[in-house]
Amino acid sequence: MSHEAEIHDQETPDSPHLDFAGTTPYEDYVQADVLTHLQHLRSDDPGEMVFLVTTQVMELWFTVIVHEWETASRALREDDIPVAVAALKRSVRELEALNASWKPLGQLTPGQFNSYRAALGDGSGFQSAMYRRMEFLLGDKSASMLVPHRGAPRVYAELEKALAEPSLYDEVLALLARRGHEVPAAVLERDRSLRYEPSPEVEAVWTSLYAAEDAEGPAAELLRLGEALTDVGELVWRWRNDHLVATRRAMGSKAGTGGSAGVAWLEKRARKNVFPELWTARSHV
Repeated sequence: MSHEAEIHDQETPDSPHLDFAGTTPYEDYVQADVLTHLQHLRSDDPGEMVFLVTTQVMELWFTVIVHEWETASRALREDDIPVAVAALKRSVRELEALNASWKPLGQLTPGQFNSYRAALGDGSGFQSAMYRRMEFLLGDKSASMLVPHRGAPRVYAELEKALAEPSLYDEVLALLARRGHEVPAAVLERDRSLRYEPSPEVEAVWTSLYAAEDAEGPAAELLRLGEALTDVGELVWRWRNDHLVATRRAMGSKAGTGGSAGVAWLEKRARKNVFPELWTARSHV
């Protein structure tokens, strides 16, 4: 029996189509063969595979989340709050999945991590270009963080562009100003390539919105936006804390692989809130 006849004989009216001239449509779309052959291990330790794959999965989630936040930023520029909120809500689910990526790594003993730590060399998560784009979108800008990427022209150009562009929160504040709220000119016209610093006047805007909370009033749409941003901010904070805990379990207070202070550096990061006035305004409502 020929191959084609055998395939035809196995098929029933409700069975899936099995015979394709080339690769399957699924492969053409997902590129699964590419994804599943990107794991080039550098040690003989069986635990390195989960570390490498989990890190690659994190990079994919970074990519999706950057897409959502850039979608939200464009929508805010066009005064389309529903589209922006929808993108932010999707990113909340994606952040939950991203944060869950720490679970396979969170149980590593120091001995298990040390068995393949040398394979990382000088590699470190803070060198991730896509994660840096996430941080820039959150308003945590730093020109010095472009330096590790000077040897990759395309990546460097993308980061340089992201550094100069308004952050997601910059777009939120510009929208608040267009809606008649008193966001100071110093905030609206600041150098967008610098880290966002909290403003008492912006805190007062959020305080007034939350103090006058009305599910049906004109501020309701802005409150939904504020709550979507708060959900994002909470999960970013949890990401940083989960990273801190996983690192503390695996390596204690030793220096990080990329030359950072390790746990001490992560502790400093974990104390920072994104969209800061959304958090401090709550004390005044």
